[in-house]
Amino acid sequence: MRIDGRELTLSNLDKVLYPEYGFTKGEVIDYYTRVAPVLLPHLADRPATRIRYPDGVDDGAFYEKNAPSHTPEWVRRVTLPTPSSTRGASETDFIVIDHLPTLVWCANLAALELHVPQWRVGPRGGVHEPDLLVFDLDPGEPATIVDACGVALMLRDLLDADGLASYPKTSGKKGLHLYVPVAETSRTYDYARKAAERLERDHPDLVVSQMAKRLRKGKIFVDWSQNNPAKTTVAPYSLRAAPWPTVSTPVTWAEVEECREPEDLRFVADEVLDRVDEHGDLLRPLLTDRQKLP
Repeated sequence: MRIDGRELTLSNLDKVLYPEYGFTKGEVIDYYTRVAPVLLPHLADRPATRIRYPDGVDDGAFYEKNAPSHTPEWVRRVTLPTPSSTRGASETDFIVIDHLPTLVWCANLAALELHVPQWRVGPRGGVHEPDLLVFDLDPGEPATIVDACGVALMLRDLLDADGLASYPKTSGKKGLHLYVPVAETSRTYDYARKAAERLERDHPDLVVSQMAKRLRKGKIFVDWSQNNPAKTTVAPYSLRAAPWPTVSTPVTWAEVEECREPEDLRFVADEVLDRVDEHGDLLRPLLTDRQKLP
């Protein structure tokens, strides 16, 4: 089929990728096509790591950072240093998902999850300083996303006191992500760490900022390490590999305040498309606002 002037061959559209829900590859492609107007701006100029599930969410996956040999010539590539690569490669050819044909090409390869860093690359591949700051609020059992919502509100207030507006989305699994758009700076990692530590000092019964998993039981781990330039976070509107085709979904602060059950903030693909029709892109400020860190 032809999409925006590019020829693509789509295959196995009836293959079920979410067996519990009966969601097929054709439906994955349809979702990504329809959500593209709000998704693509959050992927633009950010090298993409894809997590592919060729046999569905129940049958294993693999991370793909590099552009495979069969990548179409019209897919944008950027060559970036990867000194920590497990393959021993000093640099990797990443792809950038900057238009609909590339997004559909990825979906046809069963790249269900799309992860990007907090920084962009320029038109000639130069790496910019981060323009986003993110906190990953991860509940340690028996805590749930309901508890993460309470911590998110505390973190929002802490950021507000520093003059920073923040914007929530679900992780699409069990937690929340809190984003702060910033003017490009190398200070996001240190600021995020100190903010998480401040929150832990103020609420030690609810919050942990340290990595050790043994400390997380019944608390919310405020993961500031996602701001390491080598790390990525699942993109807004990306599907997740879960029993159902859940989505990392932008939400309002009112929804965070009103969350009483985990199901209150669980959204599948069709629901997200309805939300976009109603709200537009709740994370649009991430694309336009550039706040200075204190």
